[in-house]
Amino acid sequence: MKRVLVLNGPNLGRLGRRQPEIYGSTTHDELAQACRDWGNRLGLEVDVRQTNHEGELLDWLNAAADEETPVVLNAAAWTHYSWALYDACAQLVAPLVEVHISDPTQRPEEFRHHSVVTPHAATVIAGHGIEGYRMALEHLAG
Repeated sequence: MKRVLVLNGPNLGRLGRRQPEIYGSTTHDELAQACRDWGNRLGLEVDVRQTNHEGELLDWLNAAADEETPVVLNAAAWTHYSWALYDACAQLVAPLVEVHISDPTQRPEEFRHHSVVTPHAATVIAGHGIEGYRMALEHLAG
């Protein structure tokens, strides 16, 4: 079974409580279980992680590069400015799918319109709520 990492960045651990009008009512635990269930149906072993610590996310991405593990990444706020994230994504060998629950390009804050992840992503899935994660896993299951 092919292993896939689903990595979520800052504040996504507060899903279901944080701005539900933007991010929905699904909790991160519910999202993680849904990802594992979707992955299982697609023949994928899905490992879902969330962190509020940038260095931890970078360590996970570096390990994914070393292991040639495909990644679904919602880097949240780090998407827009972390050059360390840019460098870590550049090292990935297996496909990377960038996913966002909302569509950052349609958000009013101008800083959200740029992504340092996109240049390294096989595809970007944004604005589909948590279903975007299912779509990302389907892309990787190919």
